[in-house]
Amino acid sequence: MHLRSVISALFFIFFVSLGNAQKDSTDVKTQKEIVDFNKQYNVLSPSKAAFFSAIFPGGGQIYNKKYWKVPIVWAALAGSTYFYLDNNSEYKRYRTAFRQRKAGIRDEFTLDNGTVLISDAGLQRAQRTLRGNRDLSLLTTVIFYVLQIVEASVNAHLLQFNTNNNLSLKPITIPDPVRFEAPTIGLKLKYTF
Repeated sequence: MHLRSVISALFFIFFVSLGNAQKDSTDVKTQKEIVDFNKQYNVLSPSKAAFFSAIFPGGGQIYNKKYWKVPIVWAALAGSTYFYLDNNSEYKRYRTAFRQRKAGIRDEFTLDNGTVLISDAGLQRAQRTLRGNRDLSLLTTVIFYVLQIVEASVNAHLLQFNTNNNLSLKPITIPDPVRFEAPTIGLKLKYTF
């Protein structure tokens, strides 16, 4: 009976010390990792970048400190907006001329002597083409606007990842000793800690 209690006491002491040793080292590591994780990763950063881009195009890129992207965003939005406005004014011009002609009023494409520069069918084709171009320009403007918001958010996410020199892909060629006549292609990933 005495031997049994000694063995039970030894097992109890062993498991308690083993449990305490794991608990102490794990707690210290976990708290340290949590502190480091909170320093590196800002959960609100992507949403702030998207918010700034939605309010002011290019604002998210400025928030991410990617200043070189701002002129690209502005140029894309300005260009598509310019084409929208230009196509819309031309569409209205041809539509007004077509309506005036149908009402019997002289339009800008009819000379003083009654010579017609553009036929009725030509005015209708021009309206269809310009309306399509106008709608496409509007769609392009909306797509550029949404893309710059998404780009700012994704960039804010990616800025928080670790990209040091240990993370690399180096292609190398290794000849196959069995088959010399046909080259073999493969991929090998190597992690270094």
